[in-house]
Amino acid sequence: MSNNILAALEKRLGATVSKQRVASEEAHTAQVFGWGRNFFHIENFYSAHSIIKNTLRLCLMHQKGQRNAINIQLRHNSIKLEHLHPELQDFTLLHLSDMHLDMDAQATMALMERVREVNYDICVMTGDYRARTYGEIDKAMAAMARLRAQLKKPVYAVLGNHDSITMVPALEEMGIQVLVNENTLIKRGQGTLFLAGIDDAHYFCADDIPKAANGMTESIPGILLSHTPAVYKQAAEVGFDLLLSGHTHGGQICLPGGIPLILDSDCPRFVGKGAWHYHKLQGYTSVGSGTSIVNVRINCLPEITLHTLICKD
Repeated sequence: MSNNILAALEKRLGATVSKQRVASEEAHTAQVFGWGRNFFHIENFYSAHSIIKNTLRLCLMHQKGQRNAINIQLRHNSIKLEHLHPELQDFTLLHLSDMHLDMDAQATMALMERVREVNYDICVMTGDYRARTYGEIDKAMAAMARLRAQLKKPVYAVLGNHDSITMVPALEEMGIQVLVNENTLIKRGQGTLFLAGIDDAHYFCADDIPKAANGMTESIPGILLSHTPAVYKQAAEVGFDLLLSGHTHGGQICLPGGIPLILDSDCPRFVGKGAWHYHKLQGYTSVGSGTSIVNVRINCLPEITLHTLICKD
């Protein structure tokens, strides 16, 4: 890491937070290569790429899976919120997740074409911009810059388990506000939304929901961006109204009916994809627009999601 990036991070996040996050990434990389305490996770077992690809070829499904991976769907989700000001009626959030922009150039081009067709008020991104969970970020950030040029409205983002904290200066130079256990207010006329975002809670355990919720009140709807939906209980406890996330890919390779063969073990099935509820908390888990390990999707098409906010009667 260059001294310039570290200096930018320390200025943006403070020396302690920056150094702790960088150290956790270094420890993760050590585990991937066997330098630290070894662990297995399919995202880090990159020979799994050949195993999965060859299995799909034997089943005559590989080419279809690749075609599916660029067939990005536009999903619509209506969300009724208490205390939503009438001037925020029909306020729309374009939700992008798990893009893995340096994984498949065709899929990235398909994503750029898809977002051009959508009208929205703000865009929110819930992490995983890079294909691997370690290594260089330049290719992913170059692709992100091309995508950002297609997004004409304000963009807010959080980091995922595939993302490096060193992306923050690059993303913010593009005009993407990264929420690292932070919050901001979104205003339209007299209406206000409380938008918060947490750092990765999956690999790096760098999330701090109470800090992200600092200043939230019951009179203003609170929206939390998290890469993983696994934090749903904590989000509900502090009083968020809505949790937007991704991470699971909806399984990516599923049985007929969209039943995932594998779904992240940190997440119960009911928060695995699409809209869900937990007590008073509403949530939506995007299956993402990209792919991980292999650039195929089976019975689980990629998506971008347009959330429309509605005043609750």
